Amino acid sequence: MQARMVTKMVDLRSDTVTKPTEAMRAAMANAEVDDDVLGYDPSALRLETEMAKITGKEAGLFVPSGTMGNLISVLVHCNIRGSEVILGNNSHIHIYENGGISTIGGVHPRTVKNNEDGTMDIDLIEAAIRDPRGEIVYPTTRLICLENSQANCGGRCLSVEYTDKVGELAKKHGLKLHIDGARIFNASVALGVPVSRLVQDADSVSVCLSKGIGAPVGSVIVGSKSFIAKARILRKTLGGGMRQVGILCAAALVAVQENVSKLEDDHKKAKMLAEGLNQIKGLRLNVAAVETNIIYFDVVEGAKITAETLCKNLEQHGIFVMQESPISIRVVLHHQISASDVQYTLSCFKQAFGWGARGYRHLVEEIACHKLSSENAHGAESLNCS
Repeated sequence: MQARMVTKMVDLRSDTVTKPTEAMRAAMANAEVDDDVLGYDPSALRLETEMAKITGKEAGLFVPSGTMGNLISVLVHCNIRGSEVILGNNSHIHIYENGGISTIGGVHPRTVKNNEDGTMDIDLIEAAIRDPRGEIVYPTTRLICLENSQANCGGRCLSVEYTDKVGELAKKHGLKLHIDGARIFNASVALGVPVSRLVQDADSVSVCLSKGIGAPVGSVIVGSKSFIAKARILRKTLGGGMRQVGILCAAALVAVQENVSKLEDDHKKAKMLAEGLNQIKGLRLNVAAVETNIIYFDVVEGAKITAETLCKNLEQHGIFVMQESPISIRVVLHHQISASDVQYTLSCFKQAFGWGARGYRHLVEEIACHKLSSENAHGAESLNCS
């Protein structure tokens, strides 16, 4: 009963659930704005310039979402209907973006199997490239898309060496390379490699600002000046011209400046949570595969509880996770999840799997610790919440 009295919510559904910080709200309230469709919003220009600098590209363009950013990028590179893009079968563009590249752009997706580490085999990518001599029957391959980090593979990171090889392959065949960099900052921090180096060979990149770094809205696409000029027209066509968008860009610039440094801590907390979950009989996960802030795990057959029941049980204690399949669950860490939140979450998992009276007493103790540390910003350090 004591667990049900806890009012703290631990939202692990995604890193998109973060709330704007006070610094972001202040920046939004004081943002200098103009009409961005006309190209004069100073806050938007500052954000776009900064993102171009970070990624090592010539120019940037703010868009309302990563889905729109990817769609615009694909349509700029595949500007002839009947073009084909090669992308991972488990990629965000292919699975979660409403098939927009085909329904809106007339672009045909050709999928290559994603490996567990998020890569696609280089030889399979090359084998998927259409022979131009068959253009009478084949769509024309114009683009390769990568995703870094690769969300559906558990936030795995694509290395510089791998991305360079794909870039070399694209150039060899006269193709363009787009990187869905929704969590490229996570990959950069995890690998210890600057973003600009990770996307060096890319012709375009879409970077989400409302995931790990916590801006309330938006993405920026980057590329050459000519690419961005075409992208700006397509943004207007798709309804993404938003006038005084500097209000949003001001918050996003705070996120870029202040929250990238917090990602390493998110990754550490994800590893901590993964190691704790791995100790619970009835759960199956690969701790070594947790490279960034995303954890996937399965509820094994014959466990005391099903994945669906587990999610409902956790929700009763204020913990929200994402059920991905009848047996699979995803949790995502972000900067508004504390170390004590992780400990509390583990305690609730243990209770759900029936760790007995001793385990329940441990749960109650950790709930008390969690409640106190929620009231005291330094509680996790001053209390032994292990």
